[in-house]
Amino acid sequence: MAKAVGIDLGTTNSVIAIMEGGEPTVLVNGEGGRTTPSVVAFKDDQRLVGQVAKRQAVLNAQGTLFEIKRFMGRTWEEVSDEVERAPYEVVKADDGGVRFKVGDELHSPEQISAMVLRKLVNDASEQLGQKITQAVITVPAYFNNAQREATQNAGKIAGLDVLRIVNEPTAAALAYGLEKKGNETVLVFDFGGGTFDVSVLEVGEGVFEVRSTHGDTHLGGSDFDYAIVDWLAKEFQAEYGVDLKKDKQALQRMIEAAEKAKIELSGLPETTISLPFIAMDPASNAPLYLEKKLTRSTFEDLIAPLLKRLRKPVEDALKDAKIDKSGIDEVILVGGSTRVPAVKAIVQEMLGKAPNQTVNPDEVVALGAAIQAGVLTGDVEDIVLLDVTPLSLGVETKGGVFTTLIERNTTVPVRKTETFTTADANQTGVEVHVLQGERSMARENKSLGKFKLDGIPPMPAGMPQIEITYDIDANGVLNVTSREKSTGKEASITIQNTTTLSEDEVERMVKDAESHAEDDKKFRELAEARNGCDAMRAQAVKIMDETEGATDEQKQPLQDAVDEAAKAVDDPNVDTDRFEELTKNLAEALQAFQQATAPAATETPEGEESAAEAASSEEDDVIDADFKPAG
Repeated sequence: MAKAVGIDLGTTNSVIAIMEGGEPTVLVNGEGGRTTPSVVAFKDDQRLVGQVAKRQAVLNAQGTLFEIKRFMGRTWEEVSDEVERAPYEVVKADDGGVRFKVGDELHSPEQISAMVLRKLVNDASEQLGQKITQAVITVPAYFNNAQREATQNAGKIAGLDVLRIVNEPTAAALAYGLEKKGNETVLVFDFGGGTFDVSVLEVGEGVFEVRSTHGDTHLGGSDFDYAIVDWLAKEFQAEYGVDLKKDKQALQRMIEAAEKAKIELSGLPETTISLPFIAMDPASNAPLYLEKKLTRSTFEDLIAPLLKRLRKPVEDALKDAKIDKSGIDEVILVGGSTRVPAVKAIVQEMLGKAPNQTVNPDEVVALGAAIQAGVLTGDVEDIVLLDVTPLSLGVETKGGVFTTLIERNTTVPVRKTETFTTADANQTGVEVHVLQGERSMARENKSLGKFKLDGIPPMPAGMPQIEITYDIDANGVLNVTSREKSTGKEASITIQNTTTLSEDEVERMVKDAESHAEDDKKFRELAEARNGCDAMRAQAVKIMDETEGATDEQKQPLQDAVDEAAKAVDDPNVDTDRFEELTKNLAEALQAFQQATAPAATETPEGEESAAEAASSEEDDVIDADFKPAG
């Protein structure tokens, strides 16, 4: 039976893990990496995913999609900042959602995320030798219902049975506390590429209970990158009068350079950003160069407003957990952005203790997801996970007021019933407007859906008794039911399709992904055949160069095969069968060359063994004997 995996679907990078021998283990991708860039590119009728997509981004800025997680489950009005700074084209869909336009095609965030998931799962399936169909996928703890459903849809489009959606900090705590025997209060500070979460948990004796969670889904390490990009663009415009942000290729180059500079400044006091031929001088038409020295102190000044935003979620999480910072036993850092020295300094200053650095911030979430996958499939026992809903859930009442039924940080699964009544006399129906958020006015919160309860008997205002029940399952999916007591009339809604994708669209995307699966397989086989042929060509050249005394006549057949292979490797129209044929020809030509250039064997008189044969025979006799020297 195929095992279930845990997947950390990240903004910048994604990781997949599985339980092996009772321990969570990260699975490497097809390129041998433990993390896979969450990048998808469309180029020359090909679809590239991961590192190969990231490598070609500068030359294909508008066809390369990244940081898609920040668009998941959001409407057009909610992503204005992301749209403005993206080097690719983002458009508003007819349903108010977000789509990415590449050429003549439109792609949803769920589709792009599904391509990353499929890449992870396909590579893992090959490594394990069995098809993977089940997964636990993690999301930021502060993701709302729409964002969680979008993630579930991405898994469905990728052909996965999503067993559970788990909060990232909770998954990290699972991995950290797997072997813990005592009880600890842990604060998980999860600062990744696109989102920020803080969770306070009680960990120990196989029980993982989330006390509170808070966060900011519009704050991540990529915002640090764009702070550098904005600085570079302003400095360049002031010096040359050219706005680099209007040039998609220049913008992509600055984004990559900014990320590299941020990483270097985690270990160095300063770095130099150098981008030659970044633009042309409008007056002289001469090439312009961007070269700027960036110190760590300047970088920290640039990101100071972003660093300030890290504080409130920590304070709110402690407040909601009803705990002081002195009650925190361990601080766990999760996400690559926690490597920034200024971030570590803020954590230590706010919580009064140095962070625990025993976990890998890039991998710990996927490892925790693998543990939860093991729990759900029965491979892991004696672990209980008690998570919470990150945002309050309620209903709109008279006057546009948001009336809360389930407070944020309530342990899930949970079921809550409240009784309401009519606001007007002889009212025969009510509209139930389901909302999620923390604002007192309904319009300021996230609308999750509406439904009607009709058939209420005409009565004076305030007489009907209408029960409204909110039921949240372990995935955080909400079901709302309303019931009028005197008649027993009921109406209900399962909060879904809040991602702007209809069921029909999801099914169409599933079929589209399945149809592309064969194309992806053929593309991977072609790449492997091309690489195999090129490797054989390189080996043949090396052997020819190292073989002393070989004549031109001996070399020529092998050289012809080498030349033919080299020409094919550079030809995009050569197919897999042809590469396999060329590889076979190279192997045969190489074998013939080695036989032709091998030293002549020394003849041994008939009936006599050569020294090597005698030694071998003698050695075999000793090895096979069933006795040994005495003493």
